Amino acid sequence: MKHVVKILTLVVAVSAFWVALLQTSVIPPSHTWLLPIYFIVSLGCYGLLMVGVGVMYFPICPQEALLLQQDIKEAKEYLKGRGIDVGSDF
Repeated sequence: MKHVVKILTLVVAVSAFWVALLQTSVIPPSHTWLLPIYFIVSLGCYGLLMVGVGVMYFPICPQEALLLQQDIKEAKEYLKGRGIDVGSDF
């Protein structure tokens, strides 16, 4: 629930800023209408950066790697119990 509130607060703040820019005409209207697109692209770049950082630091977290392998093993056993072919065991 906390994340939802953070996201909604951010969306409201960015929307208020955008509407304020539209009303005050500080930036030409042709550029102001592109701000939501810039915001979405920036958010996507931030997401890719966070995924990249997570992948970069994952190998130095051996306990997390072991937990992930254990989760994969449990999932395979669960699916095999349900009669779903999960491929070969490596």
